[in-house]
Amino acid sequence: MAYSFENLSHADFEDLARDLLGQETGVRFEGFSAGPDGGIDGRHATADKLTILQAKHYAGSPFSALKSAMAKSRPCIDVLKPSRYLLATSRALTPANKASLAREIGPWLQSQADIFGPTEINDLLRKFPEIAKANLKLWLSGTAVLERIVHAAAHAFTVVTREEIESKLKVYAPNPSFTAARDKLEQGHVVIISGPPGVGKTTLAEMLSYAYISDGWTYVAIRSLNDGFAKLDDRTKQIFFFDDFLGTAALDTRALASNDSDLTRFLKRVRASSNARFVLTTRAPIFEEARRISEHLADQRLDIAKYVLDVGVYTRRIRARILYNHLAISGVSQEHIVALWQSHAVPLIVDHKNYNPRIIEAMTDGPQMRDVTPASYGAEFLKALDNPSRIWDVSFRKHIPEMCRHLLYALFFCSDYGVSLDELRVAFDALHQLLASKYSTPHGPKDFEEAVRILEGGYININGKTVTFINPSLRDFLTDYIDSPELVEDLAEAAQKADWSKRVSDHIKAKRLWRETSCKRGYTAFISVARRFTILPEMKKNEDREGVWSYYDLSFGGRIELLLEWSKESDNAVFVQIATEIAANPSRRFDAWRDGQRLVSLIIRLQDGAEYGSLKGAEKLRTAIEDQLVTMLNGYIVPDDLDSILDSMEGYEQVLGDRVRTALSDAMRAQFERLDSLIEDVDNESTLDDHIKAIRRFAPLVGVKDDVLVRAVATIELKKSEIEEVSSAAESPTFPASIRRESDKFDDQALEDLFAPLVYGLR
Repeated sequence: MAYSFENLSHADFEDLARDLLGQETGVRFEGFSAGPDGGIDGRHATADKLTILQAKHYAGSPFSALKSAMAKSRPCIDVLKPSRYLLATSRALTPANKASLAREIGPWLQSQADIFGPTEINDLLRKFPEIAKANLKLWLSGTAVLERIVHAAAHAFTVVTREEIESKLKVYAPNPSFTAARDKLEQGHVVIISGPPGVGKTTLAEMLSYAYISDGWTYVAIRSLNDGFAKLDDRTKQIFFFDDFLGTAALDTRALASNDSDLTRFLKRVRASSNARFVLTTRAPIFEEARRISEHLADQRLDIAKYVLDVGVYTRRIRARILYNHLAISGVSQEHIVALWQSHAVPLIVDHKNYNPRIIEAMTDGPQMRDVTPASYGAEFLKALDNPSRIWDVSFRKHIPEMCRHLLYALFFCSDYGVSLDELRVAFDALHQLLASKYSTPHGPKDFEEAVRILEGGYININGKTVTFINPSLRDFLTDYIDSPELVEDLAEAAQKADWSKRVSDHIKAKRLWRETSCKRGYTAFISVARRFTILPEMKKNEDREGVWSYYDLSFGGRIELLLEWSKESDNAVFVQIATEIAANPSRRFDAWRDGQRLVSLIIRLQDGAEYGSLKGAEKLRTAIEDQLVTMLNGYIVPDDLDSILDSMEGYEQVLGDRVRTALSDAMRAQFERLDSLIEDVDNESTLDDHIKAIRRFAPLVGVKDDVLVRAVATIELKKSEIEEVSSAAESPTFPASIRRESDKFDDQALEDLFAPLVYGLR
């Protein structure tokens, strides 16, 4: 594999040169001051000999620029008088180029063979492949690896372009968290990367996932546990990635309760599979709250704490490298960089108590740079660290027209993972028309296209047909900015989808935007979208993949739950009436996976004297939901879903009534009668193990004879053996985290050495 080195920064290239030429010559190079004179990047000194290494990262630059830089370096080389001088450069060289450089270097060059261009460096990388793999940024930049990553992402829920991956690689600063994450992942097959917003959790998780992809693993990025269970396959090496798996808003206890058991089940399945790895990210405060209120996450037997890696504490060296990398690849002018250094702001930024990679990214590439002069750059950078919310405040309020703010509001309440342009247009059109009419501002049919054009590149990314915020810090800003009770009432009235309206509702609760006196009036704003809950589709056909359907909106059980919440808050019976229409529709079939446990919970909460029992029409709704649960149990239901429903019924059997208990018993017996069809498409052993546990639990509850149970277990074991025949246990990944040993010392001189190539125009 040949590398172009374009994704490496000057500092990265220096590190690579020291590692490679040190291995080739059998010496260990120490770092050496760079400085404005052209610099020396490595030296090895003994009692009577001095070997000097210089690295010049000039990929894509004209040869004249490299030659000029070498001329500037000559006085420094003459002073040192090395016994041997080595030059490594990323600039392609001809024999004539080497001869020209030899003349600039002078007598200190023993041979032109000591000038290493890209061809010679690639030869050394083939000779020492462990160095290539240990240099993660270089390894992932290889053409074959990049193509593999792009191909893998195209088969996940999102599309990642080569350009996006390369841009992330350019600013990534390898750090010890990568090694720690890889080790945890190999030890327990699961790593939960936790930390405050903006510290690089997602970047670390992506780099880890990409490294596994480069080692031949199948990438499975998921948005829900439904995706994970559906795609788990013991016959294939799989790396699962679930970003922000607990969400970004304050936790709803009941919502967590309906998902945490599925999470623990999936964790156990991954842990039991030799061919699966699971990488999750979450914000630290939300994760701690989840552990506090979740019975399953707090389970001592699961011991979830051993999978958690807290990130965000960076050494001074890593902080400096992150800042350096962002400045090196951003559009920040040379004048700004020089002014930033001369204002003495760089060490203050690196050492700031609020240092955060997300702020670094925002202050080196974004609309907030529009009015920042070189002279004020250092002060503005420090102000952003002092008060992170101001990063987007001025540009959001003053630099974009009203229609653009409306589009960003619409995007904020769409999925955290992005939304299609078509879906965003629907949300925008409704909201924009409502707000423009209410406040008598101009609006027209082309406003969506115009708003997208203005925002793209500065506020939003468009990848294929998917729109996302350009930087998560913009979402963080809007979380705090959207705090007007009147605005959220308008947002509620403009909602077009159930899940969008739920996010608005959750935001209202999390921010406590409606006082008790305004709740009743405020929640009635949801009536318009609530009336559409009966017809809004739950699933949608995938336009890009024939025959594939995806979850598109809240499940019908989730809609009923949301309607009851609104009814309780507003004391408005219309929400219960709509919920009853949903549940009483005989043609509607509720999904056991998404709604099995929820239906049981709703029946219990709707009984007289319970949470929703006092609502007008509660009994009629309860009966309709009970009918749906019975229909579900009488239909085709897999052992896992039935086992979960049985769990949710425990202790409430009498409350649920005879019809439900009878249907449950019939469903458990049917598991033995339909076993062959139930396991026909199962392709992982851990799922089959769960099936065995489930039927062993069902058998004594419904009087299944021992010989029938034995045959059923044997049938499942036979299916497991078939999977084992075509499966092989995955070996640990072959990529090492690093072969370099960084010194803990990183003083102001080291900081100056690092930034010299940027400050003095050597990048």
